[in-house]
Amino acid sequence: MRLRNVPGAREAIAANDYVVHDETSMKGKWHELFGNDNPVHIEVGMGKGKFIMQLAAENPDINYVGIEKYSSVLLRALQKMEEEPLPNLYFIRMDAEYIADVFDKDEVDRIYLNFSDPWPKDRHAGRRLTSSRFLGKYDQFLVPDGRVIFKSDNRDLFDFSLKEVPKAGWILENSTYDLHNSEYVEGNIMTEYESRFVAEGKPICRLVTYRNKN
Repeated sequence: MRLRNVPGAREAIAANDYVVHDETSMKGKWHELFGNDNPVHIEVGMGKGKFIMQLAAENPDINYVGIEKYSSVLLRALQKMEEEPLPNLYFIRMDAEYIADVFDKDEVDRIYLNFSDPWPKDRHAGRRLTSSRFLGKYDQFLVPDGRVIFKSDNRDLFDFSLKEVPKAGWILENSTYDLHNSEYVEGNIMTEYESRFVAEGKPICRLVTYRNKN
């Protein structure tokens, strides 16, 4: 379970230069922040940052933004960044609910959703990051040929997500119920959770979806 109460975490984040503090003011200006016109990829719910930091290190010609709701978790990523700074990565502490207020039309090329909160109660289905409601939010700022890539160990959430894709008018490019025994595993970068689940023998589900713009 994620740590959510680390004394001083919010203060440390507020003083950190790797965090964008007035994120809504950056809408339409992310290329200015990075100082280039490279593609922007984001991870929503980045946890301690292992996944997105490895991506940023391996792909210096892509800009990355990691979004995390919990201060204590984001603090762990910032501590890693202090040790190994990456010029193409910034963080935001925010609730994904307001994500469309942060990125402008065609400003993001790819969205990663890794092991998102399943919100198991039916009345909370709209809070799931792969719901048609959230896909509608991504539609507002994802480039026309952009992709959403989702990984999960939760079969119920994954099945829900597969149904939400056509419901939102999106197209399923590919999917698997067992990523690490599929053709899609090549080039896969594991998150903290994923490494643990794979070690325990749990299958990882993955899908890639894009919008039907025809």
